[in-house]
Amino acid sequence: MTLATVLNRVRDAGPGDRTGHAVVTIAVLACAVVVVAFLSLATGPAGFTPGRVAETLVLTLASETSIAAARADLIILEIRLPRTLLGLAVGAALAVSGAIMQGLFRNPLADPGLVGVTAGAAFAAVATIVLGGSVLVPLLGASIVYALPVSAFVGGLATTLALYVIATRNGRTSVATMLLAGIAIAALFGAGTGMLVFLSDDTQLRDFTFWTLGSLAGASWEKVAIAVVFLSLVLAAAPALARSLDALLLGEGEARHLGIAVQAMKRLAIFAVAAAVGASVAVAGPIGFIGIIVPHLLRLLIGPGHAGLLPACALLGAVLLVAADMVARTVAAPAELPIGIVTAILGAPFFLWLLLRQRSIVDL
Repeated sequence: MTLATVLNRVRDAGPGDRTGHAVVTIAVLACAVVVVAFLSLATGPAGFTPGRVAETLVLTLASETSIAAARADLIILEIRLPRTLLGLAVGAALAVSGAIMQGLFRNPLADPGLVGVTAGAAFAAVATIVLGGSVLVPLLGASIVYALPVSAFVGGLATTLALYVIATRNGRTSVATMLLAGIAIAALFGAGTGMLVFLSDDTQLRDFTFWTLGSLAGASWEKVAIAVVFLSLVLAAAPALARSLDALLLGEGEARHLGIAVQAMKRLAIFAVAAAVGASVAVAGPIGFIGIIVPHLLRLLIGPGHAGLLPACALLGAVLLVAADMVARTVAAPAELPIGIVTAILGAPFFLWLLLRQRSIVDL
């Protein structure tokens, strides 16, 4: 899409039409993704200029390198590039999942954690950490390194399947029942997690504490592959969900009259969110506020239409999480803050500001 096309859309948009705003916002955010990715590759104890980063990437693609560039290649290509790509994928997945959940519940305060994905994933991860040395190592051997992400993903997905069965009756899924059941199951998993923590030793407790704070420090190409696969699933489902979520804002009855297969849409939305959030929690731990703040901020900017909202959420979520990771790496250098602390410190006051600025948010 050319700049002239974008400007024409903005000029021709009516007073209540935010299509032009959405197009411009998506274009700006796409540029921001590229900029923040280069800055992330250049940020760290071994500082590189964006030009040096670009040179390394170009030479790698051309299969040309030198001994002098070997150290930079190792740091940029094997440490920072997987971390940056993982941050982009996880941020996009959390933000899009938040937008889908808010559309499904018709509430801008909804969060993917409401369906119990995070609680189920956390319980499975803690069980893996506590039981890993005594039970899993003899069974899995060298494959034990994959146990934590796999168990976290399976725990989140299994929780969502259980919630879906509980909330479905006579072929129809009650969103309200799913919400209440999710709260109850999250509390149950919280108790189970607390019991496992009580039984853990100091090393296991430390591992669990760092995992629950969220981090991209353990990024690897295997984790990037996991995140990208499941992000692709939720992004592939987004165009099919956009029109249905718009119709659902009018109510389930009205959406059915408009020809929307509401039950099929709910299934697709629930499992897309479970896959994306479960994979994100598995590779990076639980990271808060991205799924709430990003969709709400963009809804205020470009309107509630999901055709523009979902891709914009993917881009802004990616930008914010990678930016938060850069802050986590530099604010206490050479030490590194867990990224969950950064998103909470930055996200909570901003979210409170939004609430105070627009107190009628619950009526949106």
